[in-house]
Amino acid sequence: MSGVARWFQSRRGPASADGPGGRKGPTAGAAPSAPYRELRTAAAGIGTTLDEPTTCTELTRAAVRLAGGGAAVMRRDGDTVSGYESIIGDAALLPDVGWATAVTRDAGTPAADRWADPWLSRPVAGRTRPALCVPLTSGSDQYGVLVCAREGRAFTRPEAELLALLAERAASHIRHAREYEQVNRTAGDLQRALLAEPGRPHPNLDVAIRYLPAGGRVLVGGDWCETVRLHFGRTLLVVGDVMGHGLEAAVDMNAYRTLLRYIASSELPPHRVLRQMDDIAATETDRRPATCLLVRVDPSRGQVTLASAGHLPPALVAWEGRTSLLPVPVGPPLGTGFGGYEAATHQLDPGQALVLFTDGLVEHRGEDIDHSLRRLADLHFSPAVGIDALLDSILTRLDARNAEDDVAVLAARPHSRSGPGQG
Repeated sequence: MSGVARWFQSRRGPASADGPGGRKGPTAGAAPSAPYRELRTAAAGIGTTLDEPTTCTELTRAAVRLAGGGAAVMRRDGDTVSGYESIIGDAALLPDVGWATAVTRDAGTPAADRWADPWLSRPVAGRTRPALCVPLTSGSDQYGVLVCAREGRAFTRPEAELLALLAERAASHIRHAREYEQVNRTAGDLQRALLAEPGRPHPNLDVAIRYLPAGGRVLVGGDWCETVRLHFGRTLLVVGDVMGHGLEAAVDMNAYRTLLRYIASSELPPHRVLRQMDDIAATETDRRPATCLLVRVDPSRGQVTLASAGHLPPALVAWEGRTSLLPVPVGPPLGTGFGGYEAATHQLDPGQALVLFTDGLVEHRGEDIDHSLRRLADLHFSPAVGIDALLDSILTRLDARNAEDDVAVLAARPHSRSGPGQG
């Protein structure tokens, strides 16, 4: 009889004399016994998220619930071993951290066809409390150990095997969490590299850009900003949002960005740039749709020309600090193949600043988008506020750091040596 089976038998109470070997046979359709329910409940509570520290805490909580005393995890990443983490129960019962570190470093990776045999209590100088280390092993990878300790009786082999079962489940979720983190890190590195290299605007235009990923641990999405230097002192401002999150969205974002730079270099009007981008993207079946707003700024003429592919309108902040939204005809998102983009031209007075943004800046789940945009349009700023300070103020007052989606914002103001009304 296996150790796990002996544990279940011991938890079910005395045997009945009605069946073979003095135990009554199972009844068809009977509810699972209390030990099975206890183990199933403990296992179900491990790995509820893709967050490694949370999984470790769930494991130690389940271990203390089953075995009592105190429990902690020592995580291992390559040759690096952490101290005690995710401590649940009586921390004073845990063995010396140096001993547990040595056990963790000695923890091998068992063959795929052999159960990871847990380390039972080892002699520890000056210590009478029993301690147990169980490896966190998934396949051929070892992620640390679960350390358990308690007063009184030593851990039995059945208890050790049960804790090893829970540790194996936790290790599997830790592996998924680290893979998730690696993908997230790769996508983040890609997007940060792209966002750190926007095109250079003309010196006659001051530009500031901010990007905030949602939630800290959410995968990076496809939000992006760009500036393209055109002839005759003009600059094309761009903000876009590829649908979805993760590495795939970031890769598609890079493809749209590269395509934009190529087409914009031909000096086409904004609506024709969108039309060509849509035609090309629609032929690539794996390309995700994206919204995009183009704003061509001509400081010498005091004009801006806009075109939108399913994107929200830009905000205009006057010199005295009043905010409004610039009307723009909205066409379908890029990649749909529907076309039908139009341009609108507006006057850009001295000292006015443009703010382009993705929907994460203003949208709240369940809220009408017009109401969301009004919150931005109702903002007032100090006269002649700098564009960096302007962006920081917008992000703070709209609580963008707690946004439900990624946020990309670009602000631009024609550069002038003197303010309006000055010589």
